[in-house]
Amino acid sequence: MDLLKFDPQKCSLCGKCIEKCPFGALTMEDKGIVVNDKCRACGLCVRTCPESAIYFEQKADTFDKDAWKDFLIFVEQERGDIHPVAYELIGEARKMASKVDYKVNCVIIGPEGTAKNAEKLLAYGADTVYVYEHPGFEGFRADCYADAAADCIAAVRPSSVLIGATALGRSLAPRLSTRFHTGLTADCTTLDIKPSTDMVQIRPAFGGNVMAQIQIAHSRPQFATVRYRVMDRAVRVSNPSGKIVRCQVSDEMVRSRIKILSSEVIQKQKSLEEEDVLVAVGRGVRTEKDVEMCRELAEALGGQLAFTRPMVENGFGDNAHQIGLSGRTVRPKLLITCGVSGAIQFTSCMTGSECIVAINSDPEAQIFGVAHYCIVDDLYRVVPKLTELVRNRKED
Repeated sequence: MDLLKFDPQKCSLCGKCIEKCPFGALTMEDKGIVVNDKCRACGLCVRTCPESAIYFEQKADTFDKDAWKDFLIFVEQERGDIHPVAYELIGEARKMASKVDYKVNCVIIGPEGTAKNAEKLLAYGADTVYVYEHPGFEGFRADCYADAAADCIAAVRPSSVLIGATALGRSLAPRLSTRFHTGLTADCTTLDIKPSTDMVQIRPAFGGNVMAQIQIAHSRPQFATVRYRVMDRAVRVSNPSGKIVRCQVSDEMVRSRIKILSSEVIQKQKSLEEEDVLVAVGRGVRTEKDVEMCRELAEALGGQLAFTRPMVENGFGDNAHQIGLSGRTVRPKLLITCGVSGAIQFTSCMTGSECIVAINSDPEAQIFGVAHYCIVDDLYRVVPKLTELVRNRKED
């Protein structure tokens, strides 16, 4: 982090910066104003100072940026197969790698059979796949997986590490970034890279009201997590030329401090992210009976019902069926919204849908700004008629 400095020649000790600091990071001492470790470099004091006496002094880079290169993708496995978010990360990394002449490498950790899955990654353009295969990796244990991934990062020294923002990835990523004393940006919606190899990581902030651009310029590697279905999936390459490297797994690496007492296999259900057809309901849908009306439309179309955050908070649905920053990101072939206003917290997680049909009685509703087809009408008239049309079409 850059250092906050005061120019003693300009500072009048007025104390306005102390009053404005939201973190209590500034105090008045005998020698002047002192910055403590609560400072978050928000810059509010810099903008507040009437004498322009406060400024940031950039710390000199103490690392060799050229010593860290290429992308490393952490590849998660789910029920013996590769989690599809890995292919999306490979696709995004390949786009960025072409700009700075980097390679796209992967690390995959798991029990016996993991090496076989590694071969699939080569078909999607991975240059090198590092495999950590051992019976001790059966079942995810955060400490063991972190040890193996850290071993790979230390050996390969990638410039950037991309991890899927799954339950597993959200547990692993902060452990790794802490070990390497570097930055992590969670739930990125857009990634890009500069000629300097600094990755531009864009994600919603302040409840989705701001799209923050984050860069980790003074340390390596750069860590970022990306939700499933946010990026485009990598395309297969015609002539795969990558290689698989089997990495040594030490006894210490699989010696976990976590003891699994019991586990139960839950029957896998089709997740919201995997659905081709979704009907999403917002606050314009007022009662449980009205929700069922929309559910009938979803079932007639062979899809699922989804909810906005206010609907989940009011008890109409659960988080697993919520679209939005605090829920899921979806990209169905067809998305019909019923009574959804279109707040950015919702729309930022569904604009990748192939066809969006919005039903709302308010002609000024924000949702119409992202919809392909806009129906300005009472959803209580439109939805039953639409359901009837779909059912009649099926019968024909």
